[in-house]
Amino acid sequence: MANRKKNAAAVALGRLGGLKGGKARARKLSAEQLRESARKAALARWDGYQAAVKKRKESARKVLLTRWETYRTAVKRRKKR
Repeated sequence: MANRKKNAAAVALGRLGGLKGGKARARKLSAEQLRESARKAALARWDGYQAAVKKRKESARKVLLTRWETYRTAVKRRKKR
């Protein structure tokens, strides 16, 4: 499927519609609808940011726990000597 040729006219037409679409939609929306749409977009971005922060915290926690376990094991071995 990767080597299929696309119809150049269809690609150009799709791009033309894509370039016009967002601006035309924004003009048709009322101020309240536009505000709600922007609010939803901001919340979606914020949720993605929050998920990334949570993932980084979990990753850091795992690293710290691994280091702590390694340290405890080393201390126990020294005490046995």
